[in-house]
Amino acid sequence: MSEHTHTAQLSSRDGRWLLCVALLGVPVSQWPEHHFGTGVTPTPAERSRALTDLGFVFTDGAEWAWEEYPERPDDDTSPVCLLASIKVRSRDGGLS
Repeated sequence: MSEHTHTAQLSSRDGRWLLCVALLGVPVSQWPEHHFGTGVTPTPAERSRALTDLGFVFTDGAEWAWEEYPERPDDDTSPVCLLASIKVRSRDGGLS
C-alpha cells in the first residue's frame, strides 16, 4: 500500500508564522494549521512538534525547501514573503 503524502507549508507574513498542511480536495479554510505567532522563525523541532500535534509526520528523507517571493512581483522594493514546504504523511498512515 502506498503512502498518501501532503505538503506542509510554513509562511511568514507581517512577522507572524503559520504552518498548514495542504490537503487535496479540501477547501483551504479547512486545512489543518498551527499559528506560531510573531518572533523568530520556528525551529525544525518546533515545526515537527506542531505537525505531530496536527496528526502528521515528515516523509522519509524530506527536507524543508525555502522560497521567497515579493508581495508585488514587478516591484523590487516590495516586501518579501517567505514560504517553506516539506512533504508529510498522516501519522497513522491514513489519508488525513
